[in-house]
Amino acid sequence: MRINILKSLQYDQISEMIYMNNNGEISKRRVKVLSVESNTFKAFCFLRNTKRTFKVNNVLAFVPFTQKEREVI
Repeated sequence: MRINILKSLQYDQISEMIYMNNNGEISKRRVKVLSVESNTFKAFCFLRNTKRTFKVNNVLAFVPFTQKEREVI
């Protein structure tokens, strides 16, 4: 998981992640990674519209965000 987070930072990508907080609640978030520490990373969270600190071990899935274009009929 840490490798995907580092790649997101390196390529300045917006990513989607599935995150479990300390209470066991799961959320899907769109984030932009700002910095990575040993066990945590700081990112701008588009769900909360603020900078947040996340634990790497609590990330269940982490993938680059790809926006799908809607078809015009």
